[in-house]
Amino acid sequence: MEEEEEEEYSFLIAKPPPWFTVLLSFQADLIHNCIFTLLAPVTTLFSILSESYQRAEEAKDSVKSAAKNVPSKVAHGSSLMVRKLAWGLLGAAYMGMVLVALMVVAVVVGVGLVQLWVEEPVFLRESLHFDYTEPHPKAVFSFGGSKGKIGVPLGHTFYVSLRLLMPESDFNRDAGLFQLTAEVMSIDGDVIAKSSHPCMLRFRSLPVQLTRTFLMGVPLLLGISSETQELTIEILKHKEGYSRTKAIRVTLIPRAGTLSLPQIYEAELLMNSQLPWKKKLVHSWKWTFYVWMSLYVYIMLLVVLMCCFRSVLFPATTASQRDHNERDLTMEVSKEPDSRARDTREASESLKRWQQSRNKRKADVLQKLQPETVGSSASSITITREDTSAFVEEDVGDSESVC
Repeated sequence: MEEEEEEEYSFLIAKPPPWFTVLLSFQADLIHNCIFTLLAPVTTLFSILSESYQRAEEAKDSVKSAAKNVPSKVAHGSSLMVRKLAWGLLGAAYMGMVLVALMVVAVVVGVGLVQLWVEEPVFLRESLHFDYTEPHPKAVFSFGGSKGKIGVPLGHTFYVSLRLLMPESDFNRDAGLFQLTAEVMSIDGDVIAKSSHPCMLRFRSLPVQLTRTFLMGVPLLLGISSETQELTIEILKHKEGYSRTKAIRVTLIPRAGTLSLPQIYEAELLMNSQLPWKKKLVHSWKWTFYVWMSLYVYIMLLVVLMCCFRSVLFPATTASQRDHNERDLTMEVSKEPDSRARDTREASESLKRWQQSRNKRKADVLQKLQPETVGSSASSITITREDTSAFVEEDVGDSESVC
């Protein structure tokens, strides 16, 4: 009987009513909140004072360290500024050399291209020698006869003039008029164009001759002046076509009814070609085309250099970019073990959370089964505890197997 009473008393003490535990927890929370509320101003004040003291100490230490490091920082900053300035000047000089070389190349290429496009007018000055062994002395000027003689380009209109240096002799004055004939010869030997002009010495009367000789006596005796006349006659005009010109032939013909030919010191052929209006416009603005073509070529070369040869234009930037890429590669390689360790850590943490949730569910099931076992008998309580220990052991075995 005594054992049964002790078991009843133990059962009553082991299971207090639920409202009692709730009341105790409420009272404990109420007392804790009251004490915390009463002590809050004091704790806040002490925390503010401690923080201000710590900040003052930190400021004092930072001021001391800054005062100690000021000379070293100034020296380091000045050396760094001088180094940057030197590198900047060196980079500017290098860039200037590259751009100047690029400009020289662009000017040469631009001027060469414009020279290939623009045509120049032809100016020729050639001496002629008449063959007086023939009844009608002839002199031939050939474009391909010697070095330096070029043909007239297609479409040019050329003008041919003849300069004659003749003595003021009685024979020439008596000969009077004579005829000059000019012919344009093609490559096949045909006459493309022909023209003829009369010519004679300028008339001077006897008193004018005597007066001039009296006034110019000293220069004539010293050889400064001479008794000659220079005649320039425009004898030919021709537009170059597809029948290309090979030579120009000039003939001296005496006046009709006479056989006397004039005496000539020198004879010279003068040729001047005129461009077509389109080519003339281009030739007139060739310096403008030089500038613009050189500028276009310079821009094109600069774009090609920037796109294809950037390392030549910016060597320092390319080297820094290469170092930066290598640094990123090393950082990525170093981050791979960290990422693997983090993945392993996350897997272990998820496994632990799963085990904790599993244990919690088992504990909830045991708490639900505990009231029934306690109300029946004490033996059932012992069985329940044994079952609980069995569940716990089984759980531990499962967790170990999972690990």
